[in-house]
Amino acid sequence: MTDATDRTAQQMADFGPQTRIVAVLADGVREDQLGLATPCPEYAVRNLLGHILGLTVAFGDAGRKNLGPATDTSPTAYLPDITDGWRDALAKALDKLAETWRDPEAWQGMTRAGGVDLPGAVAALVALDELVVHSWDLAKATGQEYAPDEAALQGAHAFLLQSAEGPRRAIFGPVVQVDDAATLLDRVVGLSGRDPGWKPAA
Repeated sequence: MTDATDRTAQQMADFGPQTRIVAVLADGVREDQLGLATPCPEYAVRNLLGHILGLTVAFGDAGRKNLGPATDTSPTAYLPDITDGWRDALAKALDKLAETWRDPEAWQGMTRAGGVDLPGAVAALVALDELVVHSWDLAKATGQEYAPDEAALQGAHAFLLQSAEGPRRAIFGPVVQVDDAATLLDRVVGLSGRDPGWKPAA
């Protein structure tokens, strides 16, 4: 990552606004929506929620440099799911994630996420990107309104733009081109390999 990206990361240290948005969206999911399709191939809503919970725990551990199973396991190694009590577990994990990344030490040195060693500041950008994009996934799948935190959205855009210009990470699909007049959120969604116009099948 460039020095400019590191500076961007430092300016985005407060995860709180975006984690609160994730929590509200998750709380808005009805039990009868857990089996619905999402923009993530092979993920139903329940799997997407399981993934969000898993990444929230993993990036919290990454920020604390608490390396272990949560940080060492690739997100593609298994199909995530939820269990009883997932709402409370996710809310607590999101609060802990935001608290962790308010500590300047979380942004320093090396850490690990998804089995990949990376600088703390880069891990923070990855985590924010995950929260921004998967919130869009969840909102689209469950028919909820979504407006991401502006700072998190800007960081996700910077991160995804670099991934599009450099070696493409395996976790992203091919970039979906959007209109020049597209919103920043739609550009982020396209850069993540998703179609901003995605709708559930009729």
